[in-house]
Amino acid sequence: MYAIEVREHVMIAHSFRGDLFGPAQALHGATFVVDVAFYRPSLTEDGVVVDIGRAGDALKRILVPINYRNLDDLPQFSGINTTTEFLCGHIHREISAAARAGDLGPGGEGIERIRVMLHESHIARAWFEGPVAP
Repeated sequence: MYAIEVREHVMIAHSFRGDLFGPAQALHGATFVVDVAFYRPSLTEDGVVVDIGRAGDALKRILVPINYRNLDDLPQFSGINTTTEFLCGHIHREISAAARAGDLGPGGEGIERIRVMLHESHIARAWFEGPVAP
């Protein structure tokens, strides 16, 4: 399986509901390093997985609506604990939609799997990996 990976970062604020989260129930901020890997079984005729520049641009566009935002204030996240794991799934769905829409350019249609990893700190990270979401 061939893969490329692009990286970006996002700064958010949010709070959690539930005793499990202890002090994180209060409003707090996070800066995530976001890695997205695109997998395909064979290379395109041009010898790539997908255009790395277009993949990076797509990731940047996907992060704009949440960057420098309090996620508690966004209607699409109403009533949801926007955990690191949840955000991995959210970004996976968005980047999958970009791949299906042709935003990754030629070769994007051949992407079989995508992995989205959020680095919460130098000692903690989470990810979601799966097929290109419908």
